Amino acid sequence: MQPVKCWYSIDDRLGARWLAYIGVISLLLYAALQFVLPNTQEVMERVLAFSGLVAFCVYGKGLRKAPLLLLLGFLCVQLFSWSLGLWQYPQWAIDDPRLQDLAKLFIFISVAWWLNGSTRNTLIVWGLAVGGVLITTLLAPGDDGWLTGFTGERVGFGIRNNQHASMLFGVSLLGLLCFARRFWSDGNARYLRIVLWCLAMVMVVTGIAVGQTRAVWLSATIASGIGLILWVIKSVLEGRTRHLTKYLVTILLSIVIGAGVLVSTLGDSLNHRFHKESSVISQLVDGEITEVPYTSIGIRINSWIAASQWIAERPMTGWGPEGRQLVMSKTTWLPDWVLAKYGHLHNYFLETWVEYGIVGLVAMSLLAFWIGRATWLAWRGNAMPDDIACFGLMFFIYWMIISNFESYNSFPTGLFVHNLIVGGLITHYWRWRLSHQTA
Repeated sequence: MQPVKCWYSIDDRLGARWLAYIGVISLLLYAALQFVLPNTQEVMERVLAFSGLVAFCVYGKGLRKAPLLLLLGFLCVQLFSWSLGLWQYPQWAIDDPRLQDLAKLFIFISVAWWLNGSTRNTLIVWGLAVGGVLITTLLAPGDDGWLTGFTGERVGFGIRNNQHASMLFGVSLLGLLCFARRFWSDGNARYLRIVLWCLAMVMVVTGIAVGQTRAVWLSATIASGIGLILWVIKSVLEGRTRHLTKYLVTILLSIVIGAGVLVSTLGDSLNHRFHKESSVISQLVDGEITEVPYTSIGIRINSWIAASQWIAERPMTGWGPEGRQLVMSKTTWLPDWVLAKYGHLHNYFLETWVEYGIVGLVAMSLLAFWIGRATWLAWRGNAMPDDIACFGLMFFIYWMIISNFESYNSFPTGLFVHNLIVGGLITHYWRWRLSHQTA
């Protein structure tokens, strides 16, 4: 797995040539067609996962230990919690341990392997994913597309639901911000790159607005703000302040102009969405959680209270793969219409806790620590460019915040984003590891 400029330089480290071509093609199709042709998603995901895992296990000498141990640990956590359920509460346990629920978080192994340690490959795949999302929005049904959104209605572009489409726009926004310099720099097709960046940025920002998902507004603002602060600090420390003021003024003017256009066109609906839950938020700030109304936020709060009661009974090992469904079907004080409409807790961390207990949360923390450490080492070792490292940090902040309001990693959309981005980070780490092995 040597760093190469493009996949045409496939070498023996990737595996048998025929297997490498299958893996690379499945990765490209997986990234580009996830939402454009959703019926192909499951097939491409399986081919990608299987081909990459086989090649990694056979040819990934010196790289296999940590990720495979983590994967094994996740499988053991699921089997342990499920086995306890069969023994202690068989009336609620299921016959299938559903190992794929957490195992799919490790498809990034295959993504990282087929990316072949290349920054160019990583950016191609990420670009295909963003392009696929934007094309999907243009193909969305009329009552869930752009024209409906411009009337002030909340839309989701046919991508599962409104929150999931908005989440994808938020991730795309972070990427466009982090990699803006690559689009605007001198070189071949510079004006085409600038036009594409501007067009994508307009669609992404507008998509975030018409999606009207407050968690995306909050998390994207915080992640972007932290990224901007770090960029300014790094520029000052490195003495690159000559054009800093010009860049900051340009960013500020762009924000003001963009906000002005959005307010003038969608101001009423955005203002209504922003203030819709203000009374509920005030009630929560005052500590009044016993009589929270069943609004959008209220449903989340009440389901989290219900989850905490189930967690209190089995805090260490959880209730197994059906834990969230148990909360949302067996909690007698939740209204019937809530139990009928919702089957999850809108919080991935709580879902992990209620299903796999503190043991599951520890496993998640170990995976996050390993990814973070790998990203840091790759960046410090000059195997990862600054903008990719910054994007990795901003994405982590964004994902940690947004996962408190929706269980994205429990659904194909969240797993898709997780595996593509983590795979792009880890491929640079493996590149760094291999360079040290051969040095």
